Amino acid sequence: METCSFQPLLFGGDINVYSVARAFHEAYGVKSIAFGKFAATFPCAFSSIIDYRPCLENEDADAFLKNVTDVAREVHPKTVLVIGCGDSYVKLAAHLKDKFPENVKCNYISGEMLDQLTDKEQFYALCDRYGIDHPTTFVYSKEMGHDFQPPFGAPYIAKPADGVAYWATGHRELKKVYLCDTWEDLLAALDEVYAAGYPGKMILQEFIPGDDTYMRVLTNYSDQHGKVKLMCLGHVLLEEHSPHGIGNHAVIITEHQQELCDKIRGMLEDLGYVGFSNFDIKYDQRDGKYKAFEINCRQGRSNYYVTGSGHNIATYLVGDLIEGKDLPLTVVKNQSLWRMIPRCLAYEFIPKNYHPQMKALIRAGADHHSMEYRPDYTLGRVLRVWKNHIGNIHRFRQYCKKPQN
Repeated sequence: METCSFQPLLFGGDINVYSVARAFHEAYGVKSIAFGKFAATFPCAFSSIIDYRPCLENEDADAFLKNVTDVAREVHPKTVLVIGCGDSYVKLAAHLKDKFPENVKCNYISGEMLDQLTDKEQFYALCDRYGIDHPTTFVYSKEMGHDFQPPFGAPYIAKPADGVAYWATGHRELKKVYLCDTWEDLLAALDEVYAAGYPGKMILQEFIPGDDTYMRVLTNYSDQHGKVKLMCLGHVLLEEHSPHGIGNHAVIITEHQQELCDKIRGMLEDLGYVGFSNFDIKYDQRDGKYKAFEINCRQGRSNYYVTGSGHNIATYLVGDLIEGKDLPLTVVKNQSLWRMIPRCLAYEFIPKNYHPQMKALIRAGADHHSMEYRPDYTLGRVLRVWKNHIGNIHRFRQYCKKPQN
C-alpha cells in the first residue's frame, strides 16, 4: 500500500480512540498517533496500529496546541487530521483550530456553536425549534436548594448540563447519570454533585419507561460545507450498568428510521453543522415518539458500529478533507451487529426475542467487536482482550439485571 499523504492524530485513550484508529488502519493501513492523559492503558496498550503518547496535561490548551504543532512538524509535509475522542478534546479543537499549523486539518464547528449545543438547556431549546422530541425537562441551579418543584414526578433522571465542567471536578465517584426513584434520592444526588464542586446547572427529566432495548444512537457525518453525508441509526440492545459506565453501549444492531433521520438532518444542515455528531435517543412507547437526550459533537465511543456496518467513518473524513470529494448522502439501511462484550454475555442479558436476529447476523458474518481485530493481534494484546472479556462478565453479572423473557 502506498504511503498515506495524511496522518491521523487522535486525542484520548479509550475505546473511542481505538475504534477510530482501527477504521483508519482498515481503510488505509495507516498507524494513528494518539495522545492520552495517562501511560498506555487498554485498549490502546499493546496496539500495533497506534503510536500512543502519554501527556498528563493533555486537556490543557497550551499542551494540546503544542502536541498538534509538534506532530505537524514531525510528519510534514503530510496533512495531519486532528480528531477529538472525548468532549474536552473536541472543545479544545473547536476553540483552537484557527491556531493550528497550515498542514493540519479538522472538521469542527466554531467553539461558540459547540458551547451552545453541548449545553443541554440550549440544546433542548433547539430541539423545540426544529420539532425534535425530547423528554420533559426541568433546569436546576444550585441556588434553588431544596425549594423547587419539577413538572413531573418520580422516578427522576438527573445529569449535568455541562459535561466537561462536571468531570473537570476530578471526583470520579460522581455518576454519569443519576436515576432517582424518590424525591429524597433526587435531593441527595444534587447535594452530592454540588458538594463535589460542580459549578453548572443540572438537567432534571422525567424517566421514559423501557429497558435498554428502547435506546437508540444516531451517528452522522456532515462535510466541511455543512451537508450531511452519513447517517447510521443504531438500536441499542444492551448498555453498561456499572456506576461509571452507566449508559455506555454494549450491544447495537443497526436499523433504519427515515422520519427521525430527516428531522435530525434538517436541524444539522440549517445550523451549518460540520463534522461528526452523535445523538442519544430513547423510544417512548407511551406516545410512539423518538426523544433526543443529547448531542455529542464527535463520533461516539461506540462508533465502530458504523464502520462495522460497512460504512467506514475514516473514509468520510478523508474523502471530504483530503480528497475533496462531494460524497453522496448515505442513510444506512443494512443490518449488522456490534458488541463490546462476549457473545455469551450478550445472550445472557438481552431479551430472548432478539436472539434469532442476533444469531442470523452472526451466521451471515455481520457481527463485530471493536477490539477483536486480527491485524492487531499480538500475544500481549490477545491476553489483554481476554482479560477485558472476563472483566465484563464479572461487571455485568454484578450490576446488570437479567431480562424476564
